[in-house]
Amino acid sequence: MSQSSTTHDAHGPLLRRSAFTLIEALMVVAIIAVLLSLVLPIARGAMASARGFSCQMGLRATVYDFAVFADDILHGQRGSDATSQSFTLSSFQDSVYGVNEFWAWPSDPYMLPDARGANPMRCPEVRGGITVRANAPCDSGGVGPTQNVSFAFNIRLHVREVTTPAPAAVPVRLSAAALASADSSVPLIWDTNAAAAVAADITPFYAGPALGSPAVFAGDQYWWPGLRHNSGMNLGFVDGHVAATRRPLSEAWRWGFVPGS
Repeated sequence: MSQSSTTHDAHGPLLRRSAFTLIEALMVVAIIAVLLSLVLPIARGAMASARGFSCQMGLRATVYDFAVFADDILHGQRGSDATSQSFTLSSFQDSVYGVNEFWAWPSDPYMLPDARGANPMRCPEVRGGITVRANAPCDSGGVGPTQNVSFAFNIRLHVREVTTPAPAAVPVRLSAAALASADSSVPLIWDTNAAAAVAADITPFYAGPALGSPAVFAGDQYWWPGLRHNSGMNLGFVDGHVAATRRPLSEAWRWGFVPGS
């Protein structure tokens, strides 16, 4: 009897000491929750910064391509509406997307991003892919759905506003000479809120603030900035550099620049 009692006393306390109590388990869960609350915001911030950097790299590639496209010596194919020394912004945009006469995809229609990772003119913060179609400009069915468009080009490099004899938007032809008076403060392309533009029945491919316009650009109807990078937007400029801002119209940039004027 005494030996049996000793064996029980020897193993019983040992088994009880090796088990977690409910309070200890709750303390472990609480510590893990605190650690996660500290780590997750840092991880989300790092991922957001990486996506913002990826967006800027995409814009940097586009403004570099624009500089080459505008150069009278370096440019290659400029599209069917080009002359020997001038082109339209819409042709350059088509070339970046690889649509219309710049068709660069193995089938028609073609969905992007594809298995190779091809995804031109896309900000990683914009969800949903795009479909490109041959034989159509990007702003006339060549790229869609339009609410998934990431970037807008400066509309004042696309059309010029006139008020006489009647308000109208006159196409702008770009050239090295026409862009000679542009400088590092002339925006070329930036993050746009395409979904908001589409909801207002406005094409999101070209944008720009009204700047007091009485006619075509009046009422900021083409101004849909995409403030999606920590409440800010990324922009690329005609001189090739990229910047970010939370207050785009407060910056000392030449939003009203018109080529040749």
